[in-house]
Amino acid sequence: MDKINIKSTTILGVRKKNKVALGGDGQVTFGDMALKQKAVKVRQFETDKGNVLGGFAGAAADAMTLFEKFENKLDEYEGDLRRSVVELAKEWRTDKYLRHLDALLALMDRKSSFIVSGDGNVIEPDGPIIAIGSGGGFAHAAATALLDNTTKSAFDVVKESLKIASDLCIYTNDSITVLEG
Repeated sequence: MDKINIKSTTILGVRKKNKVALGGDGQVTFGDMALKQKAVKVRQFETDKGNVLGGFAGAAADAMTLFEKFENKLDEYEGDLRRSVVELAKEWRTDKYLRHLDALLALMDRKSSFIVSGDGNVIEPDGPIIAIGSGGGFAHAAATALLDNTTKSAFDVVKESLKIASDLCIYTNDSITVLEG
């Protein structure tokens, strides 16, 4: 049986003026059906060094497993985001069970942003914006325009950019959750 491609997400993060915001839409699709409208795909991790925000695209159960592993890495490396991300990627790539998990993670704090995948990739995007998922390109473009042309806060840029993406991407809806750190 062929694997059904689960598409469902736009995750967007923005850093501005020592604030960080990360948000996601709520739509979950399975094949050509929208099954859920109000899923929460973003999470906050508290550390001694400040808050880390995370969002996921892909299979929800897989992402929850990876978030749990990531939280353990944050504890183990005393809130060091960069080290925690690298160690998670190594374990995800090499572990017999974990390497089959189907998700993509966006993780950020006030200083850094990372996209992490199961093939061992750790990408630190240039600039203050991070985006993943089906509508990530739309949300990234909207956030770039808003950052360059408005005085909106990071929170407001994320919220408005996700709304714009929901108008353009069929795998993104306007049931938006935004966290701020």
